[in-house]
Amino acid sequence: MREALTLAIDQGTHSTRAVAFDARGRQVAMSRRAVSLNARSRTQVEQSAEEILASLHAVLDELLEHSALEHTRIAAAGLATQRSSVLAWDRLTGQALSPVLSWQDTRCTQRLKAYEAHIPEIRQRTGLHLSAHYGAGKLQWLLEHEPALNAVRDRGHLVMGPLASYLLHHLLEGNKELLDHANASRTLLWNLGQRDWDDWLLELFGIPRELLPDSRPICADYGVTTTGMIPVTAVNGDQTAALYAQGRPNPSTIRVNIGTGAFVLMPVDNIGHAHPNLLAGISQSSADSAEYYFEGTVNGAGAALAWAERRFEVSDIEPDLPGWLAAIEAPPVFLNTVGGLGAPWWRPGPEPAFLETPESTAAALVAVVESIAFLIQANVDILRRLNPAVSAIQVSGGLANLDDLCQRLADLSGLPVQRPVQVEATARGIAWQAAGCPDDWPPSGPGETFTPAGNPALQQRQARFLAALDRA
Repeated sequence: MREALTLAIDQGTHSTRAVAFDARGRQVAMSRRAVSLNARSRTQVEQSAEEILASLHAVLDELLEHSALEHTRIAAAGLATQRSSVLAWDRLTGQALSPVLSWQDTRCTQRLKAYEAHIPEIRQRTGLHLSAHYGAGKLQWLLEHEPALNAVRDRGHLVMGPLASYLLHHLLEGNKELLDHANASRTLLWNLGQRDWDDWLLELFGIPRELLPDSRPICADYGVTTTGMIPVTAVNGDQTAALYAQGRPNPSTIRVNIGTGAFVLMPVDNIGHAHPNLLAGISQSSADSAEYYFEGTVNGAGAALAWAERRFEVSDIEPDLPGWLAAIEAPPVFLNTVGGLGAPWWRPGPEPAFLETPESTAAALVAVVESIAFLIQANVDILRRLNPAVSAIQVSGGLANLDDLCQRLADLSGLPVQRPVQVEATARGIAWQAAGCPDDWPPSGPGETFTPAGNPALQQRQARFLAALDRA
């Protein structure tokens, strides 16, 4: 009998991956392609829809030809994508009519000030803050500034929305315009309680429902792929899929996924009493049920390191960074506002800056890493107040490989920080959902645990960091 595998497609900010997992959650084969990011300014951050789509086709073709799959079959597939990135396309031809406006793009910040009187109602309906990072303002901008959209709209062919829907259009037989609940929920146009597009929000932001894809549960029958005729049975956002990398999550463990941004998530039974400075969202849904979470969002994680690489004109810091972190005990304090301040501040913030002049480039990079821990910890503190039963932090994502970042987070939080063997959580999480959420999905391995230790100097730098943000 041929062993059944699950295909995970993980489309992130900097790369697209296709990964095959067996029934024990073990990686069998993987293909990856890098994708570029165009930071036109501090507020305008774009990607090429065509490049992302080409990378998706390339990794699928390469994976399906992988020798490890010769005596196996792929029974189901799942797609996870970067949340809050949007574009417009022609539903008839599939042609992209705009660049992808990245989740990091905040060009519509000023425009959204016109809706501040509606913040309580927006938050109650969406679980989100009124922020330029989410889809509504970006979709407004596209309608007003992309001339190619008008003629296509007049012909009735215009569709727009999160990146996931554009990729599904090209991935599935029949060019369907579909979107999962998780990605829909990051548009400021979707009602978290009703689990559908919200007519009041659509009217408020001036986005006609007919321009949007149909909203479906995260775990649903989306159709079959044009390549390989594989049933697509789950679609999710990258961070919410990562919640399920080790199977069904334990609510006493906070999950921190650290990549281009850092996302601090805690599963909850009831979203009725969220902290006013956190987000609420949906991570799992079927036709008759849903699972929710609270989230603290940090914009400047890997993006802050990329900012520092440009600022100090260095590249390929990955081999040296662990050594710098271990050797430099007293770095300067870095005011990390790269990409704007997310939770719990929710404001653009001042320009990124060091409170003291770094003695070296190495010291500057260490300060940036430490600032990521400070931002994460500000959200961990709030989540622990909401759930005093929290007893551990589990980390994932590329930057989770930095031992000293994990140790600093343990020292600041006073909690053990667990790093599983497999830190690339998104692909494994969407594979679990696509495989039908099996109860016997084993953890990827115990990995390593970082035990809290006293670090008064680190806590003093954190206090200076927080005080500087408050003054700003």
